[in-house]
Amino acid sequence: MSAIDALPPLSEVIRAHGLVAQKRLGQNFLLDLNLTARIARAAGDLRGCDVLEVGPGPGGLTRGLLAMGARRVVVVEKDPRCLPALAEIAGACPGRLEVIEGDALNFDAGAHLRGPVKVVANLPYNVGTELLVRWLTPDEWPPFWESLTLMFQREVADRIVAKPGGKAYGRLALLAQWRCDARIVLTLPPEAFVPAPKVHSAVVHLTRLDAPRYPADAAVLSRVVAAAFNQRRKMLRSALRGLAPDIETHLRAAGLTPTDRAETVSLAGFCALARQLGGERGFSAKG
Repeated sequence: MSAIDALPPLSEVIRAHGLVAQKRLGQNFLLDLNLTARIARAAGDLRGCDVLEVGPGPGGLTRGLLAMGARRVVVVEKDPRCLPALAEIAGACPGRLEVIEGDALNFDAGAHLRGPVKVVANLPYNVGTELLVRWLTPDEWPPFWESLTLMFQREVADRIVAKPGGKAYGRLALLAQWRCDARIVLTLPPEAFVPAPKVHSAVVHLTRLDAPRYPADAAVLSRVVAAAFNQRRKMLRSALRGLAPDIETHLRAAGLTPTDRAETVSLAGFCALARQLGGERGFSAKG
């Protein structure tokens, strides 16, 4: 039996340390170690990798990542109540687990991680989307990470992998799929968590591309997509009128029909339009 296997069940850890999940922190603990092991496996081969985990709570997924052979696991935990439980795991795996108390939104990955790096986390619901957007929009690409294996509410997961033509398709899908391959690898019911949320959850695996799928300036593409989906029910010629006085000309040059609506336009189409507008004299990505 390994030192990790000898650790007490998570239910005992929670009772021993009084770890009642707090809604204000977006906490929903996953206690089934078989499920946390499945999430760890979904991240691929962790041997020789540093792994970043956000919001480990009592450490169920942390145990799975270490058991899968991660070189080092760095966890960022905002809740000080969880630190003693995480310290017990660190004691069972000397030198392989670094526990950082703090807010993941302010975490400096470069100061604690060395490549290759994979991010694996059951993200707190209240900051999950914001963290994903930050990881997808660094100042330089490729980013510090090779892959993201993240749990979200199922609705958010659907938005990440959505294709044109559906209600879930929008800015998040385009942002993720422009620079990554994204797929849902696991779906979990509410009763898998303590406390049980009101919705299903899903794990999304995103593998970064070395370069964006289609050429486009990131700031221009972001402005175009934001304008299109802020008025998604309108035709593109109306929704994007504020970007350029001759927007219909640019739409046709990009191979798009002015009467199209945002939810029907592919990623390739948005990138083509961004290139058209980015080359226009006087166009500003900041609006």
